[in-house]
Amino acid sequence: MALAGISAQLVFRILTWNDLIGETKAWDALMWFAPLLMMADELNTTGVVKVVSEALFARLGGWPWGAAVAVLALVYLYVHYGFASMTAQVMALYPAFLAAGLAAGAPPLAAALPLAYFSNLNAGITHYGTGSAPVFFGAGYVGPAEWWKLGFVVSLVNVAIWLGVGMAWWKVIGLW
Repeated sequence: MALAGISAQLVFRILTWNDLIGETKAWDALMWFAPLLMMADELNTTGVVKVVSEALFARLGGWPWGAAVAVLALVYLYVHYGFASMTAQVMALYPAFLAAGLAAGAPPLAAALPLAYFSNLNAGITHYGTGSAPVFFGAGYVGPAEWWKLGFVVSLVNVAIWLGVGMAWWKVIGLW
């Protein structure tokens, strides 16, 4: 609805694009967020997510479960660059990725926990990836390129912690 309202104001020349982005960067973030959200929903509706997921899962057949879970978790984390909503990503991908991990022979918690943690940790990799990100981005302190670079670096640290130290620790305390 917000996109429709803004579009009407632009079409009827009540506002210009420069008026919108000149007023605040939050408008610019909204203009990018809405189409990304619609595209993510459309990818799921048309079955693209299912086809791509099945192609990935087919390639993991016969892999040791630890390697399969690591690849699934990494793909799950970084595919977030294509989703404008953490909720949309979790709803579209989590069940299928969890099922793939279990089909690879992973213990249930060893398959579920990395996906669950990355469902939240992916929030910082883009300036549109979660509800609060556009607000922080709109403040103008960090541009999109810098946000993506820093987000990627932080994601590498998270991968090392959760797939490296985390998996070992979960084994030590008996979660799997």
